[in-house]
Amino acid sequence: MTRQAGAATRMEEEAAINRNQEDTELIVEICLLAGKLMLQNGAETYRVEDTMTRMAAAFGAENAQSYVTPTGIWFSQGEKEPAKMARISVRSTDLRKVTLVNSISRQAANGELDILQVQDRLREVEASKVAYSPWLQLLAAALSSGCFLMMFQGVWQDFIPAMVAGGVGFAASVLVHRFVPLKFFSELLAAFLIGVIATLFVRYGHGQQIDKIIVGSVMPLVPGLLITNAVRDLMAGHLVSGLSKGAEAFLTAFAIGTGIAMAYTFL
Repeated sequence: MTRQAGAATRMEEEAAINRNQEDTELIVEICLLAGKLMLQNGAETYRVEDTMTRMAAAFGAENAQSYVTPTGIWFSQGEKEPAKMARISVRSTDLRKVTLVNSISRQAANGELDILQVQDRLREVEASKVAYSPWLQLLAAALSSGCFLMMFQGVWQDFIPAMVAGGVGFAASVLVHRFVPLKFFSELLAAFLIGVIATLFVRYGHGQQIDKIIVGSVMPLVPGLLITNAVRDLMAGHLVSGLSKGAEAFLTAFAIGTGIAMAYTFL
């Protein structure tokens, strides 16, 4: 009887250890998934780290450690626990997903969701499509180009040229990026097309102020969110992320300027 009791106790201990290991792996998995979703869709670095640590603390990992850069996430349940990494190779802007992950994190911290429910919710967010269709994004880019023209004190005669140039430039940027996954070349080509279209409109008498048309048309390409996140990360003390995002924003601005200069050169 003593041997049987000892064997049963060892089995219970092994089962408890296995359950703890499974819980640990699940906590790491959902925290990495939450951080990945936020970072891929335009969240700031410090916000990603804060969300991951709060979510881990909600499930008992009080000493969780996270380190986030624009291209990777490292997360560990504690200082002595092994860390796991998630690679970030694709980044875009979808603040709706960032908001959803933040909401899930708050619900978990308030005890409204258990760990399995959080995992299911995060997978639903990951599988969800972009909030706005490509055609609606194209329409918004074209309309905003005309509105930016007027904001920069342009004339109404240039409203349509700015819409056409901005819409074509945005569409070219999206299409080229699908075949060549380098934002620098897609944005350079988009800016080049904007310069060509604006020049042709003015040359053939359908536009007046070529500078205002170009400035309004390139605004949908300007990395405003990236610049904002770079400044906020620097202010929060995340120097590596802030400088790297600032460098990425500088390359985007350089690509836009180069494309416009090429258009002027060829025409």
